[in-house]
Amino acid sequence: MPLTPTDEIVRSAAQGGVGVGAFNVVQLEHAEAIVSGAEAAGRPVILQISENTARYHGALGPIGLATLAVARASNAPVAVHLDHAESADLVHEAVELGFTSVMFDASRLPYGKNVAATREITDHCHAWNVWVEGELGEVGGKDGAHAPGVRTDPDEARDFVAATAVDALAVAVGSSHAMLTRDAVLDFALISRLRDAVSVPLVLHGSSGVGDAGIAKAVEAGMTKVNVSTHLNKAFTQAARTYLETHPETADPRKYLGPARDAVATQVARLLGLLHGELG
Repeated sequence: MPLTPTDEIVRSAAQGGVGVGAFNVVQLEHAEAIVSGAEAAGRPVILQISENTARYHGALGPIGLATLAVARASNAPVAVHLDHAESADLVHEAVELGFTSVMFDASRLPYGKNVAATREITDHCHAWNVWVEGELGEVGGKDGAHAPGVRTDPDEARDFVAATAVDALAVAVGSSHAMLTRDAVLDFALISRLRDAVSVPLVLHGSSGVGDAGIAKAVEAGMTKVNVSTHLNKAFTQAARTYLETHPETADPRKYLGPARDAVATQVARLLGLLHGELG
């Protein structure tokens, strides 16, 4: 099955007032689990590979090509996205590999330089029919580089979208990356103001730190693309740890990676239901 364009998945969700799950791939088992969960839920999904994960594997190619292969083999609508790329070269490589979208993160830069750098990426990607997500207002916790407490200004967001021509906007509304607890407090009123201010879908990063009710309310307030990574990694690691604790003699990694993969698939299916209004 061919990949589904990210734009098609996200805009359909935005029009329907539901959310889209965008889940991070760290290794092959993650890609397999996320697709399995999407197939079980009967929902579209976005597989994400971050610049940090590409660095971990030594290059984008191996994990990127494997993820693309898993996506194309699925009977669910699946897009493949480059997440939090600060390198223009990595964006170009992702486009050439066949990724359906990229998230270019120039939020460390002053506003004017962020606009200029993002517009260059958008122009390049649009020439390849690749969807682009930008970021304005640093999302806390990313490698300690983003300051917690920063919030995206709606007026600035509107100007940023117009100047950069991005297709979606990641905004800072109270979530933070890599949270191990699910107690982040989102500013739902700000989400609604941002939704009214910009003409493109909004993206919630750091969603692992947000509880189920908060995620559902964020979608109701105007979020569309919802990124989850740490929450799935916790499920993966806990399942592997539990297996190894009860089978200490295990040497074959498939014995504990299999249950870990299943645990992630279960969480993906549940979260996709939640994003479509199925709050259990």
